[in-house]
Amino acid sequence: MSQGQSVWQENDDKYATLLNNAQAVRALCSAVEGTLGPKGLDVMLVGQQGEVIITNDGVTILEMMDVSHPIAKLVIQVARAQQHEVGDGTTTATVLAGALVQAGVDQVTRGVPAAKVVAGIQLGADFASEELRKRAVQLDGWDDPLLQRAVHIAGREQTDIVSLVLEAGKSVGWERLRDPRFRLAETVVAHEKASNEWFNGMLLKQKPLQREWLAERENCRVLVLRDSLEPEALDEQLLTTEAGFQQYMHLRANFMEQLERLHELDVGFIVLERGIHPEAEQFCLDHDMMVLQRVSRDDVQRVARLTGAKPLKRAALGKDAASLAGMLGCTARACYDERLERVRLYAPDAEVATPAARDKLVTLVVGASTREVVGERARIAADAAAALQAAIQGGILPGGGAAELAVAYALERYRETVRGMEAFGIAAVAEALRKPMAQIVLNAGFNPLEKLEEARAAQAHEATDTIGIDCDTGAVLDVFDAGVVDPAAVKLHALKAASEVAAAVLRIHTVIKMRVDAG
Repeated sequence: MSQGQSVWQENDDKYATLLNNAQAVRALCSAVEGTLGPKGLDVMLVGQQGEVIITNDGVTILEMMDVSHPIAKLVIQVARAQQHEVGDGTTTATVLAGALVQAGVDQVTRGVPAAKVVAGIQLGADFASEELRKRAVQLDGWDDPLLQRAVHIAGREQTDIVSLVLEAGKSVGWERLRDPRFRLAETVVAHEKASNEWFNGMLLKQKPLQREWLAERENCRVLVLRDSLEPEALDEQLLTTEAGFQQYMHLRANFMEQLERLHELDVGFIVLERGIHPEAEQFCLDHDMMVLQRVSRDDVQRVARLTGAKPLKRAALGKDAASLAGMLGCTARACYDERLERVRLYAPDAEVATPAARDKLVTLVVGASTREVVGERARIAADAAAALQAAIQGGILPGGGAAELAVAYALERYRETVRGMEAFGIAAVAEALRKPMAQIVLNAGFNPLEKLEEARAAQAHEATDTIGIDCDTGAVLDVFDAGVVDPAAVKLHALKAASEVAAAVLRIHTVIKMRVDAG
């Protein structure tokens, strides 16, 4: 064996784990990168029983893929994090992570220490994030055309969904949408029997106990019970004694008094986290009190926020009427929608709302023609809602990869000021930031190398970062003028998540399988 062959074999063994991990990342990214951009195509997911999902939503593709490689699963966490934090841009985050891993691997296999590359990636990502923040354009109210374009693009140009999201957003209000604790995307519901609409309120999956006799209640008080509606329990052994039986009758009488008190307080809608006693069920039926039982903890909390009710335990029903009245909420209307098989609960009217009912909740109902497209319509609406909120919170940036391309060249100038081998990691970030535009152009059928150089030359000539590529003609264009924009938060979090996962992959020296009992 020659000396050259020996060195090659040694390097191949040295980087075997890194190259294997990089290949897993590459394979995963190839599944979603073809969906990026206006000319991106869909992916068909086929289940074991022949079920089919057709989508270009990155997080859906990655979540439903059959993945076994541990590093591939790590990259999927990027999409999950992007979805959780921003609600949009999962494909961009995944593509950026794949490009950054590959660029970092190229530097390491050249002989640059992995620790230096990782340190450089962190420096480069921080610099790029600051550049993106400085370039972000803040929006000027609901009439700003850039806001509408950002939602239009995220909504995949489905005008009915875009209009619905914008109308619902206006109802919620600008300041409420700026609150990171509120997620407009989580209010989206899609149903094949529904028509597009939004309303101030929420939908509950549970069917009311009395839906055949009680269709709706209007302007009534709401009781939210994180418990069951039943008498206080008594040990069965005590019932065999006279004293125990008397105690049982006393508890039962107290319980019936509590139900009477609820009726006198005009409670017409009751939400229970657990079940209901038969006598209580009959009492509610006799007095037109609509009851939903076994409601999830999350929905119980949402009902409480919407109506202003305080979630109570069963013992609170023993309080006097004045105290109990302060813990009840109110609703303008509660009704069972036969078509959707859901209970609609409407927000209370402003003049009768309790002080606690300050969180304005809205529900976006998206219609679909068939059951097969329901999920995709819901995903599109959720993306549009997330883009609306992200744009309001952090402003917008040029889309189509134009902002990333401009920052990539800014990074190269920054790299020249950095001494030491960390500069190679900065170069990796600059290389990865070209990937979004390159992939968008490739999906449109053009040569990415040629078009990226054309775009960069135009950016330098015009001294602007808003020059990109027209995916229809291949010509350069001002993406702001064309309305091609993205929420800044989408790009910022995608870069943050991608740099974190790239650093994690590059630091892995060896993969060792654990013992069965080690976990």
